[in-house]
Parts: sequence; structure tokens; C-alpha cells
Amino acid sequence: MKRLEQLRFDNSFVNALPGDPEADNFPRQVFSACYSRVLPTAVSNPQLLACVSEVAELLDLSALSCESERFTEIFSGNRLLPGMDAYASCYGGHQFGHWAGQLGDGRAINLGEVINAKGERWSLQLKGAGPTPYSRNADGLAVLRSSLREFLCSEAMFHLGVPTTRALSLITSGEQVNRDILYNGNAAPEPGAVLCRVAPSFIRFGNFQLLASRAELGLLKELLDYTIRSDFPHLGEPSIPVYLAWFEEVCRSTAELMVHWMRVGFVHGVMNTDNMSVLGLTIDYGPYGWLEGYDPGWTPNITDAEMKRYRYGNQPQIASWNLARLADALLPLIESVEPLQQAISSYASTYEKGWRVMMRNKLGLTGEVQDDETLIRELLSILPLVETDMTIFFRQLGTVSTDSNPDQLSNDQLIAPLLDAYYDLGALDADYRNRFAAWMRSYMRRIQAQPLSDAQRRQQMDAVNPKYVLRNYLAQLAIDQAEAGDNSMIYELLELLRHPYDEQPESEHFAAKRPQWARNRAGCSMLSCSS
Repeated sequence: MKRLEQLRFDNSFVNALPGDPEADNFPRQVFSACYSRVLPTAVSNPQLLACVSEVAELLDLSALSCESERFTEIFSGNRLLPGMDAYASCYGGHQFGHWAGQLGDGRAINLGEVINAKGERWSLQLKGAGPTPYSRNADGLAVLRSSLREFLCSEAMFHLGVPTTRALSLITSGEQVNRDILYNGNAAPEPGAVLCRVAPSFIRFGNFQLLASRAELGLLKELLDYTIRSDFPHLGEPSIPVYLAWFEEVCRSTAELMVHWMRVGFVHGVMNTDNMSVLGLTIDYGPYGWLEGYDPGWTPNITDAEMKRYRYGNQPQIASWNLARLADALLPLIESVEPLQQAISSYASTYEKGWRVMMRNKLGLTGEVQDDETLIRELLSILPLVETDMTIFFRQLGTVSTDSNPDQLSNDQLIAPLLDAYYDLGALDADYRNRFAAWMRSYMRRIQAQPLSDAQRRQQMDAVNPKYVLRNYLAQLAIDQAEAGDNSMIYELLELLRHPYDEQPESEHFAAKRPQWARNRAGCSMLSCSS
């Protein structure tokens, strides 16, 4: 393990691609460049709240170094290590379906790219470290509330097996930042914070879109060639066939990501094209949320409350739409629409196949039976009829015993193992119980025909249906405590979420349904992009 001074920086992005010649930091349109060099803004009193040891290990960084004052100074943005070359990336994007032009890293500053002992490249990025040329009228800062939400969710998603950026550290700045959490004119000061997030690359669909929109085709080719050589070397030297193979891989990895989101009930909340990673990673945790009651129409984003473009059930379709916008950007290099359309079609087939496999796994079904599609679709039609906790429902479904003949069980006996998943038992009227019991009888007959024992089936189901997810109210409790000066719940949740599929009897309370007090509280239900 290394000390901070021993980290080896490669910084291939800034070394391989042209940058903004303007050195001063002020809001502007940046042309013919992939980035602008910019230094983080120093903060007055940085204090380390939390550090993730596994992420430090990715950098070959020792635990002792992470506890040092120097670590806090560097990852709050107060100083740079030798070899760091700080910059903000230039990109554009479609926001809520509309082209927004230049966006860029408005509150993110990349410190550099570390090469570890395995030869892996890891980009280090500070979020909330001050303004950049892409900040427009904003301050480039972040508050503890939103930073803590991203810190915890990055790690929660990783341990759920969902591709994601990671979180290294969370540091309070010692300063107050004004934010209007619900965009209702009630701005208030909040504790500021700086998050360090880590990924092999932060390149987005929007990096390519902006260059194409400006007809900077030479630079578009440079960026694509760099991306392939840096992060997709297995595809070979850049060429038109390799460009197509790259886009096909982006389509596949994006489809796989959507299957994961749907599996665990995660709603990103703001799937703009500038928030889509070409590596198929979950990136930019803002107004995200976890389904509490199963509702395909739910979005946590208050900005999207009316249109619900980014609702849970629409995420796979939005990903396809976003890929089509990336294809538009690549068209000048490919010079043919058909192969790009074929790649987007492969997204649809990859997603549909992956979704069917995922749903059979969630239900503990082995093999593929003709009636499985009907069984799955009927369940997904039943779940929204009354408020049903998605996480608890699928976890409890694994406990169902198939020893009895389902035709000899009453409706009440069939629904009994799932009662903990319902928010209002009074809503389980006769019509609902009849429909659910009919489904349960079909389900039990299906699993009784399998060669697995109940114990084996439960083990397989528990491996894909988490016991613990980062429910919004849990994140809010950790925020409340941290703002009061107590960071113990941060580490408690980090440890819990390292093992989301395991039974943890001492932490059973963290698997409970959302409490009533959290139903309409800001941060626990609807959030904004400043959340």
C-alpha cells in the first residue's frame, strides 16, 4: 500500500486531448476543446466525515494515509498532489428530452487519473469543489445533504452488484451553502461538503453530442479514438468497424444496467444524456429514489413530477432514446444509419432477454416455461393495485413453502407470508385477495414442478432480491445526524449495505417499510436536482 505522495498519475485524458486555451475561471462557451483546466476552491475548515477503505485500496492507498490531515486537505480541494492535473470536462446533453447545448462539469473537478499496481486507471473527481467555466450562474458547491446521499448510494449500488461510480471520501467544508431544496423560493444555508468519486472514466454520451452539434468532427474522432484506446482496448485499433463495435458494446452495457435498476427498484430520477456513462455505469446521483410502494409511474424528481419522463417504468425506454441521441452524434463518423439502428435494436433485444431472466430469478423459476411470461406479467399488474413494498415483497416470496397443495389453502393462508410487504392491510379487499390468491396458486404449482427444494429456491432468490437497500428515509436519518455532528450512522449504513443480500438479525429494523413520518417529508419522498 502507498502513501499519498507515492500515487502514480497518468492523466491521459488531458495529455491526449486538446484543452481550453483560456486559463481564467469564468463562465463561458468553450469551443474546440474537451476540457478546461481549473483549480478547486479552497475551503476554510475541512473535516473528514467518512472514507471507504475498499475504494482507497483500488488506488493502493494505505488506511493510515486516509486518516491523515494531508488526505483531508487534498480531497477537500485545498491542495493538489504532485502529478495531479485538475480540470473540468466539456460536454452537452439533452435535458428532459430537449437539447440544452453546452453543460459540462459545473460542480465537478477532476484531480487526475491514478494508475494502480494492477495497471488499472482510476479517475478521481471532486464534486462540490467550486465553480468552473461550466458552472453558468451557479456556485459549483455542494451541500452535505446531497453529498452524503451520493456517497452512500454509490457504495450501496456497488454491493448490490449494480455497475456504478464509487465514492472515496466525504469531507465537510466548514462553510454554509445556500440551497432551495424544493425550488419553492425558500432557500436556506446548509453545511457544505465535498465528495470524491472514483471511476475508470467519467466520459458521457454528452461529451460526443456537444462536439457533433458543433460540427467539430476532427475532435469528435479524437475523443472517440481516445475512449476506445483507453477504456475499450479489446476492440482493437480505432476504425469504422471498431466504432460500430464500440457503440454496440455501449448499447449492451446500458441494457444490462437498466435490468439491474429494474431488479432492485432503483429510480435514477434524471436520465439526461449528460448523465449517461459510456461505460454503462450509474453516474450522477441526484434526485434518485428506491421504490417503496411498487409503482411503475413513480419518480422521485420534483422537477419531473408532472411529465414523469424519468419514472421507474420508463427507464428502459429512456435509455434507448438516449442511445439514439448518441448514435446521432456518431453518424458523421460512421456515415451510415443502418448499422447504428441495428445496434440500438440489439439494446432492445439484450434488455428484453435480460429482463426475462432477471424476473425469473427474482421469482425463483428455473428453466423457461411457456406460461412464465403470463405469470410474471400478472404479478406486475397486481403489485400496484395496493401499496406494496417491492423489496420486502420479493424477499418474503422466497419464504413461501410449497409443501401443501395450493388448491387446499385459503386465500388468507396464501397471502399470509407477504403481509409485511403491505402498507395498508385494510386495502386488501376481497377482490384483491381473490386475484392475488389465484396468482399464488399458479406460482406455487410452477415451483412445485421444479427440481429445487424450498431451501435451494430461497437461496437463489435471496441472491438477487436484496434484504437491504438505501431507502430514502435511511439516508435522511444519516443526514440529520451528520448535520448535528454525529457521523456514526454513515458508517453503520456503509457496513449494512456491504452485505445487502445477507440476513443481518441485529439490523432487522433497517429492512422495515418506510415509516409514516417519512411519507411526505422532503428528502424521503420527492427530491430536486439540488437534493
